[in-house]
Amino acid sequence: MSWKDNIIKQLGKLNPRLLASLEKGMKAIPGVSQKIDDEYAEIMVELESSAKPYKNKFTTFTKIPDTGRPHADILREMESMRVQEESHWKDGFVSGAVYHGDQEHIDFLNQVYAINSQSNPLHADVWPSATKFEAEIVAMTGNMLGGAGQDVCGTLSSGGTESIMLAMKTYRDWAREKKGITKPEMIVPITAHAAFDKASQYFNIKTIHIPVDENFRANVEAARKAITSNTIVIVGSAPSFPHGAIDPIEELSELARQNNIGFHVDACLGGFVLPWAEKLGYPVPPFDFRLPGVTSMSVDTHKYGYAAKGTSVILYRGKELRHFQYYTTTEWPGGLYFSPTFAGSRPGALSAACWAAMTAIGAEGYLSATKKILETAAIIKQGVRDIPKLRVLGEPLFVVAFASESINVYKVLDYMSHKKWSLNGLHKPTCVHICVTLRHTQPGVAERFIADLKEAVEHVKAHPEEKGTMAPVYGLAATLPLRGMVSDLLKKYLDVIFKA
Repeated sequence: MSWKDNIIKQLGKLNPRLLASLEKGMKAIPGVSQKIDDEYAEIMVELESSAKPYKNKFTTFTKIPDTGRPHADILREMESMRVQEESHWKDGFVSGAVYHGDQEHIDFLNQVYAINSQSNPLHADVWPSATKFEAEIVAMTGNMLGGAGQDVCGTLSSGGTESIMLAMKTYRDWAREKKGITKPEMIVPITAHAAFDKASQYFNIKTIHIPVDENFRANVEAARKAITSNTIVIVGSAPSFPHGAIDPIEELSELARQNNIGFHVDACLGGFVLPWAEKLGYPVPPFDFRLPGVTSMSVDTHKYGYAAKGTSVILYRGKELRHFQYYTTTEWPGGLYFSPTFAGSRPGALSAACWAAMTAIGAEGYLSATKKILETAAIIKQGVRDIPKLRVLGEPLFVVAFASESINVYKVLDYMSHKKWSLNGLHKPTCVHICVTLRHTQPGVAERFIADLKEAVEHVKAHPEEKGTMAPVYGLAATLPLRGMVSDLLKKYLDVIFKA
């Protein structure tokens, strides 16, 4: 172990509050602060080159041009960018991100968008078609998730993060009015989506994190012990983003029901896969509104619902609970104002495209797509298991995470990126995953992935001295206990993204 690794290991043993104080003091020392900035700058140079590939290929605009550009020129540039980017995801090299991607489906959704491009659900009187589409999307999604015959309702949102944040805001306001809770707490597995922590920060809800078991499923006993008089909601994932594990939803939801606490199922990733997987005979545990303790669910239509990016559904058990999500004001000089979600104006064309996708694909289409995805995921899982240095984490259905005890899996990730693959690097534990989509069900893609992964493992074994490009960044985030420094690094990367 190097001296640097030993220091990091020892720092990891310190109290988090002491670490935060130590970190703040270190950053205040001019020499240390400059050294940290130099390290950041070196990393940012490498990241900027990958984040800004068009920097020297197209004109950069930092102000509105004096004379408007010809439409043909603009379209030509956009087409050039599309061609360059499309080959990456269309051939199945990307984990998640594009869940359908068939050209006929894309063309159809583009036509629907064009027809509805001026639609805005905020003005329901002008575009009643938008309210038709959105109400039916919610109804179809609720029906698919065990809501038939029950008072299950909801709204559309812009994506999974907004759906999750809306739900947490709803429980906060519900608990304040119904239970007098002014210091709300939510019980969240460590593997739950980062949007829950984002909601905690935005809405001043204390997050109580609970651990997961050896199969990365939430620990029910830990949830039981975490309940206090301030608990407003317990969260479970179906499945979780990192490892594709389905939390013990039935046990957790019953625990919540017995304590008169809300229970939210984050099915953003699996909501349009698990119902069909269950029909196909796969081992899917109960996870939806058929469980009486489930009081809300978030489900992304723009993932495996195959809608255009920018739509998700948030569902509630009962209109009374949904009312705590709504915003209304009666005293504004501008008149009566109300909106169901955070946004005011919204693109009705996205709702139209979502409705069109769901009704065009139908139950048979979703069943067929899920069958292809799960069969492809099985090939990938077995292929990973057959590589001696790697192991699959848990028993996932379609999100396959793998780790290694003997080689640096982040260097494997780096090598795979050189082979055009765009995978997800994860930590705690250190691992990588691929989220299987319809793009991966194309002939030969799964086999190509396994062949490239074997090559990557052999390369890393043979070249342990290579640093890689992203491996140092992932390694830093995974091992450095000074979380503020890692956070600073992420903020600087966002600065790069918005740099013209």
